[in-house]
Amino acid sequence: MGLEIERKFLVVNSEYKTLSFQKKYIKQGFLNSDKNRVVRIRIIDDKAFLTIKGKSSKDGTTRYEWEKEILVEEASQLMSLCEEGIIEKYRYYHKVENHIFEIDEFLGENLNLIIAEIELTDKNNSFSKPIYLGEEVTGDEKYYNSNLSKQPFKYWHKKTSN
Repeated sequence: MGLEIERKFLVVNSEYKTLSFQKKYIKQGFLNSDKNRVVRIRIIDDKAFLTIKGKSSKDGTTRYEWEKEILVEEASQLMSLCEEGIIEKYRYYHKVENHIFEIDEFLGENLNLIIAEIELTDKNNSFSKPIYLGEEVTGDEKYYNSNLSKQPFKYWHKKTSN
């Protein structure tokens, strides 16, 4: 298994759209969303992947990840077995020096949520922060896609106002 090291940030403006070199549509579901072992099915345009992720480190930056490309037809069939709450989003890719920021613009019940992620080779790597980055939310589990599928962004404000 490989090790995934990433940091997440809220996005505060739409500058990423003009700075991006690529945009893709992503649809994903979860066969298992237990925080100790997430099993995800993801279709990205014309490719599909089965991904297994382990539990995150305390600071939320690191976890084990295993991923295998599968046929889109298989992924579509597996989507029907997924837990309730399919995630749909557009992903923009922005290269900044030696890193690529992946900016997810969520759709559906997570509309208006935009999160940027950067994958690192070491959790202490330094990187330049683009102008669109806002508050860091690395390690905040409510921003994990597996949690967004169960507790979508559109309901967050309703829960806090009670």
